[in-house]
Amino acid sequence: MILYKNFLLLLAKEDAAGTTNKISGYSTSNEKVKENNKSFDYEHGEVILDVRHLKQFFRFGKGEYKYNKAVNNVSFQVYKGEVFGLVGESGCGKTTTGRSIIKLYQITSGDVWFKGVRIAAGTRWNEKEIKYTKLRLKEALRKNKLNKNTELSALNLEYQDAFNEKFEIKKVHDEIERKISDVYEQKIPFVDKYDEIVNKYNILDHEEIDKATRIVNEQRKKIALAKHDNKCCDKDISQAEIKKVREKYSDGKLTEEQFKEEMNKAKHASITSKIQMIFQDPIASLNPRMTVRNIIAEGLVIKGIKDEAYITSEVNRVLELVGLLPEHANRYPHEFSGGQRQRIGIARAIVMNPELIIADEPVSALDVSIQAQVINLLNDLRNNLGLTILFIAHNLSVVKYFCDRIAVMYFGNLVELATSEELFAHPLHPYTKSLLSAVPHPDPNIEKNRQRIVYNASAEHDYSINKPTMREISKGHFVFCNDEEEKKYKAELKKEVKNVK
Repeated sequence: MILYKNFLLLLAKEDAAGTTNKISGYSTSNEKVKENNKSFDYEHGEVILDVRHLKQFFRFGKGEYKYNKAVNNVSFQVYKGEVFGLVGESGCGKTTTGRSIIKLYQITSGDVWFKGVRIAAGTRWNEKEIKYTKLRLKEALRKNKLNKNTELSALNLEYQDAFNEKFEIKKVHDEIERKISDVYEQKIPFVDKYDEIVNKYNILDHEEIDKATRIVNEQRKKIALAKHDNKCCDKDISQAEIKKVREKYSDGKLTEEQFKEEMNKAKHASITSKIQMIFQDPIASLNPRMTVRNIIAEGLVIKGIKDEAYITSEVNRVLELVGLLPEHANRYPHEFSGGQRQRIGIARAIVMNPELIIADEPVSALDVSIQAQVINLLNDLRNNLGLTILFIAHNLSVVKYFCDRIAVMYFGNLVELATSEELFAHPLHPYTKSLLSAVPHPDPNIEKNRQRIVYNASAEHDYSINKPTMREISKGHFVFCNDEEEKKYKAELKKEVKNVK
């Protein structure tokens, strides 16, 4: 507890004086973090992560309703370059949300979009999606019927072209048949002459008979040769037809389908590699049988990179970025402290050059003095590498000085969403007020008189008739409430702003 208060005092002093925190060699001040928060443009910012109606249920028994609703209809957007905080008490669904985004869990319902591409979608109980898909199919069929005449006209033209080609082939075939018929007509006089010679066999001598026989044999050879040429011509025509059809309808189409399939696979793999996760437990998340080099390089190897020199240079580069030495690459995880292990986990994430990092309580298992170092490190990496961070935590003191916007979760639902300054200055939801009242204050006098607010959902809300939804109370400030509570929160916020002025 004393260490925790010292940590809060450190943050408070830096906040008041605008000094620079140089723990572990990192020059990140709290004033700098606040300037980043104020300068972020949400109206014109690019949405990099869009979570829509995310649900993650876990079965715990038999029956239709035997499900634990870990995440229930959560929606939020993360803008490029910001740090989005997701806070709440243990068991509220923060980690489950992060793991569902990177598809460690098969989500129950809803979908996740990254840079305009859907990377995850629910496969169970997604009745609305199925319903809308059926409606879209019906609409597509209706449009196809309207275009039926156009398609038939195109098919008729294609059939006419095929018929004309077949007609040309038939003309060639008839010409060959006519030539064969002429040869048969030429044969008749020679056959008659042969019969005459036979009748006069007894008269003619053997020389004349041999001469007539040679003439007849030559004519027979000509006839056989003409028949053979006709067969070869028919065979060549058939082979040409088959080749033409294959080239026109088979080969090109098959190549296009294969090309599209390969392109889709490559695109999806490239997109998913741009999202990396830093896990909560720095001990359990690292394989004790692998060296630091192999742990960090695992993603590069899976990606298909085989150049050992390049892999080594990348590992050394990220080790230096996180405050470690290249000599540490050949050591094992058990040879490092908790803070150093977490740095290894951060290095494993940034070696893939990600655009979005999901940090799942990266400082909750660390000593308070090490927490400041890791927070400073993440902030430096964010500014230097242009990262977007989804920061999951339950320590509001840390979140306040690091996140641009904060979403508060309670039992699988988002109950409040606002910028960090707005949330701490004007908390509206009773659960948010309860969390803020639990934060220790560095001033002993204020801490002594601090009043703890205990949140009781059944006593605070009556949702039996008017169901709650996420509503915008002020610009960028959303609260989970019904109609009556919305009016109450707006009046409360208006009064607080007036008192401040």
